Formats: sequence, structure tokens, C-alpha cells
Amino acid sequence: MHQGRELLLIEHPRCQAVFSRQGAQLLHFQPTGERPWLWCASRWQPHGAIRGGVPICWPWFGRHPSEPGWPSHGWARLSDWQLLGCESHERGVRLRWRLELCDWQVTLEAELGDELSLRLVTLHGDSEPCRLSHALHAYWRVGDVAQLALLGLDGASGHDLLARADCRQQGELRIGDGCHRVYRRGGELQLRDLAWQRRLLLDTSGAANSVVWHPGSRPLTDVGWNETLGFLCVEAASCGPDSLSLQAGEEGVLSLGARRG
Repeated sequence: MHQGRELLLIEHPRCQAVFSRQGAQLLHFQPTGERPWLWCASRWQPHGAIRGGVPICWPWFGRHPSEPGWPSHGWARLSDWQLLGCESHERGVRLRWRLELCDWQVTLEAELGDELSLRLVTLHGDSEPCRLSHALHAYWRVGDVAQLALLGLDGASGHDLLARADCRQQGELRIGDGCHRVYRRGGELQLRDLAWQRRLLLDTSGAANSVVWHPGSRPLTDVGWNETLGFLCVEAASCGPDSLSLQAGEEGVLSLGARRG
């Protein structure tokens, strides 16, 4: 237990990792001999979502479209998941988590070793069609967000939620005083960290959207200013107009991967 949450600690010759049973949330991932790849806040709220790692936004992204009192980003990151299996092999560790809610069944498959791979699979069991929006909301740990460049989105169209206007990316993306953009493109992105002289290749190709977020100077609950300099959120998502339409018995799949550049 840590700060009121039940944690699963993973030690393998190729990596270290930590999951929270709440949300099946990967909070820490560090290949052997490297700096951590994920950021997590040092203080967590006694109740509610944990800020950091890779929260699972499901079955809606952002605010619920018709129920303002329901939690932002859905129920998944607030619910306790069941660990179906954890297997160790020469190249790393494989885990499967599951959550069943009403007529939904959602499974997280994780492959951890020298690289990181997450796959979220939703089975819609109701007899009526539904809309599904979801995201793997990764907080990538960096040396200094002011010394970052994100490549791979040149020419991508999207929506800037801070400016409340459509946007089109030109060249590499650098973070000024905050960023919250939903790009209508998935693919391989390069996170170039000048402070740590590190490159991570992030794969959002299994998603309709790549979401980039940082609060800038806007305060975050229980997170100090110095802490916010140490992350950038680059997420795989299918949301807004790119949400999925599922018929009875259909599956919705979302994936996110990362490897050294």
C-alpha cells in the first residue's frame, strides 16, 4: 500500500515497473540502466484519480457529453481492476487487467521490457449500439518541458482546446505556456528531450488522435510548479468526432507504445 492505494511492484532484469490496482494504472516504468520514462506526482489526493503514469480514460474522454456531475475521463481510472495474469519471460513481463462495468468489459494488456506496449480492448455487450471515446493518457517524464521538441505531427490538423479553435501543426511542436491540442492523426512521434539528451519514439498509430497536453503556468491540485516542468502528456486517443461507434458484440481497440530513439 502507498498513499492509500494497493500497488503491484515489478522487478525484472530488463525493467522496473509499478501498477496501481485502482485504474490498472501504470505509474512507473524504467528500463534497466535508464532514467524513468513516466512521471507521477509525488502527492496523491486521498480519493479520486492518481495524476501521473498512464491513466486510462474510459468510456469517455474529458467531460461527459450529457451528465455534468459524472467524473471527468470516465470510471476506469477510479475503479479497482482485476489482475488476470502476470507472466515473466526473458524479454520482460506481460500483464492483463480487466474491468467489467454494466454491459462493458475492458481489458488492458501490457508488455514491459526494453520497450513499453499497452493495448486497451473494450467489448460492448449490450444489444444497443453505443459511442465510445477512450485514451491512454501518458505522462512522459522529461528533464525540462521548456527544452522539448515533439516531431511527427507536421501538417496534422486538429483542435486547440486552449484557443478554442481549429489548428494545423507546422514543423516540430514546442511547449510554451501550456498546450492542449487534439490532433486528428496517430502515428510514430519523436519526443526529443534536450535537457536529458534522450529521444523516445512514441507510437499512437493504433488511435485516431494524438493528444498533447501541458498545463503551463496554470496550477494543478497538489502539484508544485517544479514538478510540472518534468512532464509532457502525449496520449493515444479516439475522442470527440473520432469516437468509436460500436454495435453489440463489437470490440474497440486502442494501443500506445514507446521505445528508445
